Amino acid sequence: MSEKTATFVVTHAEEESAVVRDVETAQVHTLASNPGLEVDDVLEATVAPKPPLEVAWEVVDVEDRRTVELVDSDLSPTTHERELAADAQPGEVVREERAGTGEIHVLSLPDEDVDDAAADVLEDDETVARAARLEAVRVEVRSDPEAGVLSVRYLPD
Repeated sequence: MSEKTATFVVTHAEEESAVVRDVETAQVHTLASNPGLEVDDVLEATVAPKPPLEVAWEVVDVEDRRTVELVDSDLSPTTHERELAADAQPGEVVREERAGTGEIHVLSLPDEDVDDAAADVLEDDETVARAARLEAVRVEVRSDPEAGVLSVRYLPD
């Protein structure tokens, strides 16, 4: 095995070790030690197998480290997000690039499913991985159960 340079999200962290996942390939690497990482940290880093057994990995270089902030917003989806949801099939995800960087994902859902869907988005490891791929540092979830609309905003710094 050899070194691997990628964008990783920290999915598990303890004092002695951590687990990172490549946000592009979903390959998981267990680190033999924890260099101060916390769950949901995003690393642009190089990892390498740790000798002699090479079953665990170690971080050999960190180009960038950031934390993705997950926010359950009290704000309702915007008028534009409501319009996107109105044009969508129930359960369909509408993706729209933001001006500059980031994306907005809008879902049209049955009213009774909106709160559970918002909680699922905030708890899902893939939300942070998607934010890492989009170079976002903040994920803002807005919902309106009465309108059946959920928006997930992947925002840059």
